[in-house]
Amino acid sequence: MCGIAGIVALSATAPPPSREALLRMVGALAHRGPDERGLYRDRRAGLAHARLSVVDLLHGQQPLADVSGLTWIVFNGEIFNYVELRDKLIALGHRFRTRSDTEVVLHAYQAWGQAAFERMNGQWAVAIWDSAAGRGLGPGRL
Repeated sequence: MCGIAGIVALSATAPPPSREALLRMVGALAHRGPDERGLYRDRRAGLAHARLSVVDLLHGQQPLADVSGLTWIVFNGEIFNYVELRDKLIALGHRFRTRSDTEVVLHAYQAWGQAAFERMNGQWAVAIWDSAAGRGLGPGRL
């Protein structure tokens, strides 16, 4: 399984999350994801991912952004019915760049909000950051 971590500045006037802090956090998770490490950072949030490559080995890097580059996700787990959900999202007009379940989770959240998780069969931990809205979704709603 992968490792995910993040920092959110609750105040818009707080300094941006420290790159060094994100690197330390993802470094502490290296045993959970030895294949790759990834970071995303903006003025309010930082996401970190330690990857254990299982699905879409070539294109499943994280953090992963939507096509606009405004909404970001780090994900750990497995969605057993992601292929079926992907087909439903394609029927709704969503376009995918990868074959990963992570991208399905991101599109599902954009399509159905928090109700998307009721449609998923699996086990997961996720953090989603909407940089345009300045809010996220994680273990507690941010």
